[in-house]
Amino acid sequence: MRRLLLVVFAVCLLTASASFAQVDSTAVDSTAAPTDTVTTPASATSATQAPVVVPPTSQPRRKLRDRVYFGGSVTLSFGDVTRIGVYPMIAYKFTPKLSVGTELGYEYLKYDDIDQSANNYGGSVFGRYRIIPQLFAHAEYQMVNYEIFTSPTTSEREWIPYLLFGGGLSSRIGPNTWGYVEVLFDVLNDEHSPYDEGEPIISAGVGVGF
Repeated sequence: MRRLLLVVFAVCLLTASASFAQVDSTAVDSTAAPTDTVTTPASATSATQAPVVVPPTSQPRRKLRDRVYFGGSVTLSFGDVTRIGVYPMIAYKFTPKLSVGTELGYEYLKYDDIDQSANNYGGSVFGRYRIIPQLFAHAEYQMVNYEIFTSPTTSEREWIPYLLFGGGLSSRIGPNTWGYVEVLFDVLNDEHSPYDEGEPIISAGVGVGF
């Protein structure tokens, strides 16, 4: 009986040892790194990223001072009638070639034959189109208030309109300064206009930024 118990006990120990060995082998295998794992290269990962789109840089808007030019002209003539005139102007460039502006004017006249003088003043709006840097076309509507002498001692004032067409030549005389000469013709030919029909109106001036 005692031998039988010893045999049974020995069999149980052997069975338990085999079970523990199997469990330990399984635990080791489960922690081992798999041999079929594929490592993705870093270059392949970066190649699949969406490209970065950089928005185009917008064109800078031109400043107001780059679109505005100013200047004017002076008229001087001497003889039976002395004429001194000043005509400041300012204009805005809608495009590098097309501009629109306004001009004010004042002139002093001295008539030697009647020993009288007059003061005339007015204003205008005009448009210019630069055909080439040295040549421009010009159109202008002008109103001038003239002192008209009805006798050597009496006078009256009257507004006289002009519609002028023509053109001019310009030349750079400084870093941002142009000199110009323009020839215009009046197509309204008001009866009180001091200019004869078809007579050219010639003026010269200077423009800054023109």
